[in-house]
Amino acid sequence: MTGDLPPLPPRPGDGHKGTFGTVCVLGGQAAAPQVMLGGPALAAIAALRTGAGLAVLAVPQPVLHAALSVAPSATGLALPVDRHGRLQPSEVAELLDQYLPQYACLAAGPGFGADEPQRRIMVRLITRADLPMVIDADALNALSHIAEVQRDFRAQAVLTPHPGEYNRLAAALRIEADPVDPAARPAAAQELARRLGCVVVLKGPGTVVSDGINTWTNTTGNVALATAGTGDVLCGAIAALIAQHFTAHQTGGSAPTAAEHPDALSLYDCARLGVYLHGLAADRWAARHGAAGMLALDLADEIPDALAQMRPAR
Repeated sequence: MTGDLPPLPPRPGDGHKGTFGTVCVLGGQAAAPQVMLGGPALAAIAALRTGAGLAVLAVPQPVLHAALSVAPSATGLALPVDRHGRLQPSEVAELLDQYLPQYACLAAGPGFGADEPQRRIMVRLITRADLPMVIDADALNALSHIAEVQRDFRAQAVLTPHPGEYNRLAAALRIEADPVDPAARPAAAQELARRLGCVVVLKGPGTVVSDGINTWTNTTGNVALATAGTGDVLCGAIAALIAQHFTAHQTGGSAPTAAEHPDALSLYDCARLGVYLHGLAADRWAARHGAAGMLALDLADEIPDALAQMRPAR
């Protein structure tokens, strides 16, 4: 069913919330004129639908209540803002330093904005090697404004750019590659992954995943995904798989051994499985409803059945 993908590890029958990890979603924007809260809420819902034990919405304090009303199964971490609703970078960094050690994965970027406060927060986050993260959407745009991003980048990270986000980050890194041409997309993803030492998920028809050495092209998904919020769902799904199955962050950043963690997955495999799952959920929905009209919440709701379809028969 999943070709060369690794099987999803079995889900322990005696597990509890702590067993399956906490995903923290950092995003949202409260400063006028653009107020954004749907993206992080969708990512949190997708993380829970993909099996994470807990999801935390780290969003600006003025929009936290509304975000939790969209994703009531999540909990909240209120990010400090000034009187205009803009994030206070130093105070946000202090808060994140306090709480991030409790989480298994950080999903940064949905609806986040890419202004100076967000850039300063991302500078701090990409220097961390102790917490795996998915860097998506506006967090990618913020990275493209960081002058020494390659020098400072130490995170165990999965980057999930669409072609426009890829172009902005590639320009900052002086990478000349085409993220649109199907023949050139694998090399484009591979070069960005190699340059930053991360995993890259280059989104679009035939999403490409690369860790700089290995490169894989997805075969699931359809045009029903061409609607607002589906990228946020992908971000949350990958983060949930990392929270459940990637354990290198618990051993000082070194790769888990088969003896220590027989069901552990690499970031590369977590990303590939998340991309395949995301596309499969869309294919299941489209088989019943057609190629248009899917909402991001519909996609998230389809994930559990898609997960069941992917798991090996027992």
